[in-house]
Amino acid sequence: MKIDKIQALRGPNIWSVQRKKLIQMRLDLEDMEERPTNKIEGFRERIEAMFPTMIEHRCSEGTRGGFFSRIERGTWMGHVIEHIALEIQTLAGMETGFGRTRETKTPGVYNVVFSYTEENVGMYAAEASVRIAEALIDGTDYDVEADIQKMREIRERVRLGPSTGSIVEEAVARDIPWIRLGTNSLVQLGYGVNQMRFQATITCKTSNIAVDIACNKEETKRMLDMASIPVASGGICVDEEDLENVIKKIGFPIVIKPLDGNHGKGASINVKNMEDAKAGLEYAKKYSRRVIVEKFITGYDFRVLIIDNKLVAAAKREPAHVKGDGRQTIQQLIDETNKDPRRGYGHENVLTEIDVDRDTQDLLDKLGYTLETVPRKDEVVYLKSTANLSTGGTSIDVTDMMHPENIFLCERISRVIGLDICGVDIMAENLTQPLKENGGCILEVNAAPGFRMHLAPSEGLPRNVAAPVIDMLYPPGKPSRIPIIAVTGTNGKTTTTRLIAHIVKNNGYRVGFTTSDGIYVQNHLMEKGDTTGPISAEYILKDPTVEFAVLETARGGILRAGLGFSRCDIGIITNIQEDHLGLSDIHTLDDLARVKATVVRSIKKDGWAILNAEDDQCLKIANELSCNVAYFSMDENNPKALQFAKEGKIVAVYENGFITIKKGEWKIRVERATHVPLTMGGKARFMIANVLAATLAAYLQGFKTDDISLSLQTFIPSAAQTPGRMNIFEFKKFKVLIDFAHNPAGYKGIEEFLSSVEATKKIGIIAGVGDRRDEDIKECATIAARMFDHIIIRQEKHLRGRTEEEIINLIMEGIKESGRTVTTEIIKKEVEAIKHAISTAEDGAFITALSDVVTNAIEIVQSYLDKEQEENA
Repeated sequence: MKIDKIQALRGPNIWSVQRKKLIQMRLDLEDMEERPTNKIEGFRERIEAMFPTMIEHRCSEGTRGGFFSRIERGTWMGHVIEHIALEIQTLAGMETGFGRTRETKTPGVYNVVFSYTEENVGMYAAEASVRIAEALIDGTDYDVEADIQKMREIRERVRLGPSTGSIVEEAVARDIPWIRLGTNSLVQLGYGVNQMRFQATITCKTSNIAVDIACNKEETKRMLDMASIPVASGGICVDEEDLENVIKKIGFPIVIKPLDGNHGKGASINVKNMEDAKAGLEYAKKYSRRVIVEKFITGYDFRVLIIDNKLVAAAKREPAHVKGDGRQTIQQLIDETNKDPRRGYGHENVLTEIDVDRDTQDLLDKLGYTLETVPRKDEVVYLKSTANLSTGGTSIDVTDMMHPENIFLCERISRVIGLDICGVDIMAENLTQPLKENGGCILEVNAAPGFRMHLAPSEGLPRNVAAPVIDMLYPPGKPSRIPIIAVTGTNGKTTTTRLIAHIVKNNGYRVGFTTSDGIYVQNHLMEKGDTTGPISAEYILKDPTVEFAVLETARGGILRAGLGFSRCDIGIITNIQEDHLGLSDIHTLDDLARVKATVVRSIKKDGWAILNAEDDQCLKIANELSCNVAYFSMDENNPKALQFAKEGKIVAVYENGFITIKKGEWKIRVERATHVPLTMGGKARFMIANVLAATLAAYLQGFKTDDISLSLQTFIPSAAQTPGRMNIFEFKKFKVLIDFAHNPAGYKGIEEFLSSVEATKKIGIIAGVGDRRDEDIKECATIAARMFDHIIIRQEKHLRGRTEEEIINLIMEGIKESGRTVTTEIIKKEVEAIKHAISTAEDGAFITALSDVVTNAIEIVQSYLDKEQEENA
C-alpha cells in the first residue's frame, strides 16, 4: 500500500462542518484492492489479539463488536486503517471516534478520513496505522506500544497545557471561537476587534508591573509586609557570606529557593545545618543568580487561587511521597504508585508520574535511605521538597473550609500585588483558623498559577476555575465574534466580495476582506496574491482592528484544510459551473457543489444562505440547509423566483432595469442598474448578478436600502478597485478590456457583454490552463471564436503538466468547432501579445485580454495609456 498524501483539515470541511479536526489520507491500496479482509487468512484473529478494545467499535452495524463482524464478512483495508488510526489515538489517551473511508474515482485509491485531538498526533497515526495494517496482513510482529508512547510524547510536546486547555474548553462551551497563535500556549479568544488573548494563565488584562512584582520575591515580600500581611522572615543571598549573615538573623531550619524560580525548581526545604545550606545555595543558583533564604515554617502547603480579585479555589498540596508497607523497597513503592490510573505521562492525567531526580536523592540521603531501602509499615517517605503537581505531588480541595478572615486576606493580596489571576502560597497548620491565630504565613504570590490542582484534585470537589477567567474576559453582553460574510461560487466571487466590503465600509465598519488578488484591511493591501484560503481568513480574524469580515472562499482552500472560521453569519454561492473538474477527486458538478456547500452549511442557525435561484446545484443545496435561505435571480419571472417570493422568502431580482428585493407581493427597488457603474451601463449582465447577491447580503445584514444604493453608485470598477474584473482602458482610437475569465461560464459572460459593444474589429487574447479538462479548454476556445474576429493565442504560464503545443492544439480544435472563420496568430508571451495587439489596433477596435495573471496585463496596458496621454498633453 502507498500513501499518496496526508493533510489536516482544521475547520468546517466537505466531510463534516461539526467535526472540524480531521485527517484526510489519500491511500492507494495497490494489490490489497483485490484482497478484502475475509481473503486474508487469520486477519480477524490477529487484529482482535492486537486490539481487543476494538470490540467497542460498532461501525455501521450499530452493535458492540460490529467492526469485527465487518472484518469477518470482508471489508477493504482503507476501512480497517481508519479504525486502527482511531484506536491507537484512543489508547494513547486521546479519545476520538469519527471516521469515513470513501473510494475515489481512481480504482483502488481511497480517502481515509478520521478525527484527531492533536494534529501532529493525527498525522503520525495516519502513517502508523498503515504500518500496523501491513504487519497484520503479513502476520509479522509489531510493537504497537512504541507507537502509542511516541504519540504521547508528541502530544506532550505540542498540546496546550492543562490550565490553557481548561480556559479554551470553557470558551468553546460558551460558543466563543479560539485561535492558537503559534505553537506555544498563546491563544486568541474571539475574532477581530472583540478578541482577548492569554498565555497559560496570563491574560491581556494582566498588569505587567504586577507580574514583575510577583516574579521578584523580595519585592513581593516587602510589599506584603508593608500591608501588614504575615510573611516568612529572611533575606537575599548571592554568596556564602550573605547566607551566613541571614542564617545568623533567622536561625535554622531554613528554606532556600531561587529568587526568580517557579514550579519549585531549585528549592531546598527544611535545611538544618550550614553544610546543607551551602549545597542548597549552589543548587538554587543554577536557576537564579540571587537566592532567597527564609525561615522554614512548619505546617501544610496551601495554594489559594484568586481571579478578578475574588477567591475561587483553595487546595492543600502534598509533595510526592510513598507510604511504606514493611515489604517493598522505595523504588518498588514508586513503581506501584505510578500504576495509579490517575497518574500519567506529563499532563495527560490528573496526577503526574513520580520520577527520581537530584531532589529525591537529596531527601533520601538526609534520611540515610536509598531507593532499595524498605520503609517501615505506614512510614511516609517524601520524595520531593516541593508540593508541585508537575513533580508528582497531590492536592486536596479545601475551598469550603477557608475562614472568612483568610478569604479577605487572600483577596486583599491580589489587589496589593495587582494580579488579575493570582496564586497565593500559604504555609499553615490549616486554613480554618485565621493565619494570625495559627502562626501561618504567605510564602509566595504567583503570576500565571497552574489550574490543574483545582480542576482535578486527588481528593475533594473539582472546581471549574476556568469559568471566572472567561467571566472576566467576556462579561455579560460583551460579544466575542464579529460579523462574517463568506462568498463562494465558480464566477463572480471576488467582485461580490469587494462590493460587499465597500458597502460595509460605507456603513461605518472597519472591514477586512480576502480576495483572489490579496488581503485587505479597510482597502489597504496587506498581502498580495491569491488569498482565498483558510490561512488568509484567519489573518483577518486575528487582526485586532477588524470589525467586520468579508471572506472570498475558494474551492482549493476548502479541500486543502477546510474553512478558516467556525461559522459565518451570511454565506453566498454565486453560481456553480464546470471549472477545476478532474482535480483533487472533484470530477462532476455534484462533487464541486459538495465543496461549495461547505460554506453555507457552516452558517449559524439564524443566519442566511444566499443562493442563485437559476442554478440547479444551488437549489439542491438549499434543501440540506438548516439556516434561513434567500435567493437572487436575473429573471423576475423565473418560476423558482416567483415560487420563493410567493412562499414569503426574500428574493433579489433584476426587474424593469432595477435591482429589486421582493418578498411576497411587495418590492423594494434599491437602484436602477444603469446607475451602478459596475454593470457597465447595464450591459454586463453577469455583473448585475453579482450586484444582486451583494445587495441581498447587505439588506439581510440590516443595512438601510438608501445606504446600499449610495454604495452601489460609488463603487467604481477600475484596475485599482476591481483588478481583472471588466477593466476597460479607453485609448484615443480603440479600447482594451482586461478580465480574469478563465472558464466557459466566464467566457459566456464576456460574450454577452461584447454582443452590445460596437467595434470595427473585436480582437481576443486568450490562453488555456493546463490542469483543466480537454473539453473545458476547447469550449473556451469555441466561445472565443464566436465573440472575436481575430484571436491571439498566447501560452507561457499555467501549463501544469502539459506542453505549450498540447494546449495550443486544443485551443485550435475548439476554434475550428465553432464553425466561424476567425483569423488567429500565436504569440506565446503575454507581454508581447498585448503589445502586438495595441500597436496594430485599427480605429474603433475593441481588444479583450482574458488573462490569468491580471496584474501583468494591467501594468502593460496602463503604461501604453499613460504614454499616449503624455504625448497628447
